[in-house]
Amino acid sequence: MKVLVQKFGGSSVARAEDRRLVVRHILRAREKGYQVVVVVSAMGRRGAPYATDTLLDLVAGQDVSPRDRDLLLSCGEIIASVVLAGALREVGVPVICLTGAQAGIITDSNFGDARILRVEPQRVLQELDNGRVVVVAGFQGTTENGEITTLGRGGSDTTAAALGVALGAEAIEIFTDVDGLKTADPRIVSDARTIETVTYNELCQLAYEGAKVIHPRAVEIAREKNIPLRIRSTFSDSPGTLVLPWRPEASSVAISCDRIVTGITNVAGLTQLRVQLDTESAAREVFSALAEANISVDFINLFPKEAIFTVSNSVAERAIFLLENRGYKVYARPGCAKVAAVGAGMRGVPGVMASIVNALTQENITILQSADSYTSIWCLVEEENMEKAVRALHRQFKLSA
Repeated sequence: MKVLVQKFGGSSVARAEDRRLVVRHILRAREKGYQVVVVVSAMGRRGAPYATDTLLDLVAGQDVSPRDRDLLLSCGEIIASVVLAGALREVGVPVICLTGAQAGIITDSNFGDARILRVEPQRVLQELDNGRVVVVAGFQGTTENGEITTLGRGGSDTTAAALGVALGAEAIEIFTDVDGLKTADPRIVSDARTIETVTYNELCQLAYEGAKVIHPRAVEIAREKNIPLRIRSTFSDSPGTLVLPWRPEASSVAISCDRIVTGITNVAGLTQLRVQLDTESAAREVFSALAEANISVDFINLFPKEAIFTVSNSVAERAIFLLENRGYKVYARPGCAKVAAVGAGMRGVPGVMASIVNALTQENITILQSADSYTSIWCLVEEENMEKAVRALHRQFKLSA
């Protein structure tokens, strides 16, 4: 069985004319001999009748349990799947739509951000054997005892990846409103280009560091079985970005230069916290307290007498209050942003950090904090300098060429 999983985002299924383009992509896949599983997100964005944020607005300020909220939010994707199935029937395609539960998505009971435990794909396989396109409501699953759960933001990507792995799909296609992964946010860098190929590791880092085209959890799931991912636009025939376990060899003998940096990402809305540590156990107590309060920390530099890290602006006040209440001195710097240079090619290459420092220094941008891994180098800067920093790094590594 030659299976292709296609996922379409909310902007792809919001309007009738857009759904016709979705149907065209599905028909083309069938013409190539694929049995197609389609995963859909809720239609449109906040303000659209059935968008996830619109459904959330319906119960804003009300005492709604996480369990009931998931029940409500699951409706958006179910509506989208039924509407798309109708569009397919109009052109004579045999189709059935399934909820996440009916498609065999089994999760834990962490309502609002559930993790997929396993996929039981028998129903999907049966419908494919019957010659149908299977349209699955993304973003949702069910617990062992039948409670409806949602998978968190970007959860439809996760649904598509999990189904792709469970079905042994030949590929997973993620359709968005852009024609692939870019070297930087095109709203910041006007000449950002589409990256033709990228590794799983690079895409994971780019996604975690701010690239919005795919959820990093989906990349990690697809990587488990080395299933190729392709990020494409619903609104064009561009091949987009192909994601592979490895970087393919150039087909031409004339290889110019293996890229060191693949892309530049950015995340705004951060507050840097500096916490004085007066005892040997202080670091453990600080991070344990934040974890217990469900406050996520990032960009961590730990020293014998000080811990430096960032939190989202939305939880900064709560984090400061929590730590000061425990007797810690906390120094806060709001209005920060993170920029990152990501690329598998930088591993073991000297001078990458020097190039970053040089590019930012020439623009009079102060680096407030830095960290690195084998595929990424992060710099914390003032948020007002974020876009300038992204453009400077994009130029420095010649990513427009």
